[in-house]
Amino acid sequence: MDSTDPTPRVLVIGLDPHRVPGPWDPAPVAEAIAVGIARFAEHGVGVETCLFGLDGSDDVLAVVGAALAARPWECVVVGGAVRRSSGEQLDLFEQVLNLIRRLAPGAAIAFNHTPAETFEAAARWIDVPAGPAGAGRDASP
Repeated sequence: MDSTDPTPRVLVIGLDPHRVPGPWDPAPVAEAIAVGIARFAEHGVGVETCLFGLDGSDDVLAVVGAALAARPWECVVVGGAVRRSSGEQLDLFEQVLNLIRRLAPGAAIAFNHTPAETFEAAARWIDVPAGPAGAGRDASP
């Protein structure tokens, strides 16, 4: 991370679209993730991503746990692919939520509608600095 970047306040947890098995094109999802993450910089909000694969190359709980323990987070956004309600994905979603509860107890938990709307999900729960894009938000629910 460049030293001029703001201190990360938001952690985004999700699937790395390039490491999800199946016959599909990951490019549109990867592009939408990049758009969503770029919005944080536009608003002066620090963000880090924790993207993991479902191809067996990651110990998912270790990867997510390390990211959560790296610093205090104001908000953790859990991506839609992690929240799928089918079989093994539901177990993974529960495990991720419990890691967040244990390792980032002071963080708000947010859910995005699409990868491109990740900033909006976090902005519902954190103070966003006033800037060229508009006024800040109150983090009170």
